[in-house]
Amino acid sequence: MEQYKKDFIDFMVESGVLKFGDFTLKSGRKSPFFMNAGGYVTGTQLSMLGEYYARAVHAAFGDDIDVFFGPAYKGIPLAVTTAIAYSRLYGKDVKYCCDRKEEKDHGADKGAILGYKIKDGDKVVIIEDVTTSGKSIEEVYPKIKAMESSDGGIRILGEIVSLNRLERAPDSEKSALEVISERYGFKTDAIVTMQDVVDALYTNGDKSVITDEIKLRLDAYYAEWGCR
Repeated sequence: MEQYKKDFIDFMVESGVLKFGDFTLKSGRKSPFFMNAGGYVTGTQLSMLGEYYARAVHAAFGDDIDVFFGPAYKGIPLAVTTAIAYSRLYGKDVKYCCDRKEEKDHGADKGAILGYKIKDGDKVVIIEDVTTSGKSIEEVYPKIKAMESSDGGIRILGEIVSLNRLERAPDSEKSALEVISERYGFKTDAIVTMQDVVDALYTNGDKSVITDEIKLRLDAYYAEWGCR
């Protein structure tokens, strides 16, 4: 595992973003862990988060990127901080674009889009925190495609999230990222997977965060909900 991935796992835990215990997910599933990217609240945390995303994006998609698209609401700061970090690390300016939940009906920037307006010829990477169902892509994909003036004019290179939970999407034996990739025809990736987390904090770690008890609960959870 690359060093930045190990560092990111420690960063999630230290920031209180990745927690282990008893949680009820939006899907209704009872989970022994929970990740909330909204927990990154300081300037230092957001700066570091952007660097981790930028490194993962560069590894997955290279340099030929024009726009980072962040779905509202959590994706907005993610797209912005990734664009800042990408410029600093790789010397390339990538624009940011986000959608609005409520369309603005006044001013020079009225409409459903915040930031750069994507156009034909642009190559886009979608930046999200985590996905378990792929529902957000169902909403943002048509918004991005609606900005093109000719079919196929905008190229969505793919989507990247911070953590791949590696659990089954609704009505599927595959993970949400696999389902998205197959449905929309673009690449999906993550900074780290839950297997990376277990490897770093349990298998090769000191077992202070993922204890033997938590590991048993994780094993039981993935026996029921893990992707095949």
